[in-house]
Amino acid sequence: MDLSGRVALVTGSSRGIGRAVALELAAHGALVAVNYAGNDAAAEETAAAVRAAGSQALLVKADVANQEQVDNMVKSVLSAYGRLDILVNNAGVTRDNLLPRIREEDWDTVLNVNLKGAYNCTKASVRPMLKARWGRIISISSVVGLAGNPGQANYAASKAGLLGFTKSVAREVGSRGITVNAVAPGYIETEMTALLPEDNKNALLGQVALGRLGKPEEVAAAVAFLAGGAAGYITGQVIVVDGGMIS
Repeated sequence: MDLSGRVALVTGSSRGIGRAVALELAAHGALVAVNYAGNDAAAEETAAAVRAAGSQALLVKADVANQEQVDNMVKSVLSAYGRLDILVNNAGVTRDNLLPRIREEDWDTVLNVNLKGAYNCTKASVRPMLKARWGRIISISSVVGLAGNPGQANYAASKAGLLGFTKSVAREVGSRGITVNAVAPGYIETEMTALLPEDNKNALLGQVALGRLGKPEEVAAAVAFLAGGAAGYITGQVIVVDGGMIS
């Protein structure tokens, strides 16, 4: 998976899965634009780790739910590197609650960041890919978007929407050498899952065939595969990385 000379934009890459993806792509030679919304220190840590891996990193602060900010972010990447080859739509938020208790603002926030954010970033990023007649667009969905989960109707809707979005855009741009795919992680060791009570964690583990939570690096490996030349004939697909949770 030689990505030397390729330029990748990874949204929400200041921590968690996004950081692991940025580091994995850098390890294969990609130059990485590290997007984040607010945590400057965490984003700097990711950028420093990318550079330590022997690659280049560009910090691009932007709210993916804001089209103007996204357009400016992509312009910054093109100005710095002259190209954009790989987009990873990873930025996401949760506002969990049972449906009768989900506030309208929490519904809107989750859909705006998780789904509209992917639309904004893909729309802006696909233009230089169309000109180059080569590109890789990979969105991070979730097994929750495939199977649902109590208390996450808003999150599930946003992640399921990403799958339909992925399949539709794949059909639109395939003739230009651009592949569009999604990765659907299960329960992964992140700051989010670290906050779960032990009873909840044990219940989750009982659903996973491999009997453990996944690691961000295992999701990142799937993303790197889809970004590389070996996956050039794979598009419109969803790779589930869940340890056998919903199989």
